Amino acid sequence: MNTLNQFKSFTAHLPQSDIMPALFMGHGSPMNGIEINEFSTGWANMAKSIPLPTAVLVVSAHWFTRGTKITAMDFPPTIHDFGGFPQALFDVQYPAAGNPELAKETANFITSTSVELDHDWGLDHGAWTVIRHMYPNADIPVLQLSIDYSKGAQYHYDLAKELSALRKKGVLILGSGNMVHNLRMVSWEMINGGGYDWAIEANDKFKTAILNKNHQSLINFEQMGSEIRLSIPTPEHYLPLMYTLGLQGDKEEALLFNDKAVGGSLTMTSVKVGSKLI
Repeated sequence: MNTLNQFKSFTAHLPQSDIMPALFMGHGSPMNGIEINEFSTGWANMAKSIPLPTAVLVVSAHWFTRGTKITAMDFPPTIHDFGGFPQALFDVQYPAAGNPELAKETANFITSTSVELDHDWGLDHGAWTVIRHMYPNADIPVLQLSIDYSKGAQYHYDLAKELSALRKKGVLILGSGNMVHNLRMVSWEMINGGGYDWAIEANDKFKTAILNKNHQSLINFEQMGSEIRLSIPTPEHYLPLMYTLGLQGDKEEALLFNDKAVGGSLTMTSVKVGSKLI
């Protein structure tokens, strides 16, 4: 059965009351893509706890574009968009199929802006380092939606709401970034665990707002204090969170996992929104 027919077959039998959760993954170092550690194990366990998706749509911090694009090729290439890591990381290929028909359908759901069907990108490390632990057989189609760097958090939060119909079709929408992400201030002494006081304080503010569904403060993150500005010197790793929160229904709760600071200035804190908690 081809990818499109698999998608149609699954969605035809998916109960309308049963929708996929949405996730935000703190992806951290590309090395997490090949290491079996507490974070990659957390990703794998999350995949086991939710329904098997028909496809995965990733909003990655590493595809920052002018305008909005979605991958629309049959077989997206594995992109090794980093340097200075062991050859074993560059040797990884994640051969998941794409789904051009789903890409077109997703683009049609978005009416607030035009969406370009892209045939040049692929799966960057914000996508495959996480997904290969969740679905190691690469037997689920994976697409990426880019982040328009000319727009603010409110825009991305609102755009996410236009994707909500995909959840009813069994599509797992996954934001991939890091809430606290300041590479210029990384401490190698704390690389295996630990955070600066300001990073812990910022992350605590984020977590409190998420659990209290105080989305507006998270949208207006620049107003949350100096520790937040240190945590988000540039927004690309934070904005994927807006897609997860924008998809949260009024009666859906949030669950935190992989909640740990590393390297002083990074947090791996991840979020699941959905009615069924693990």
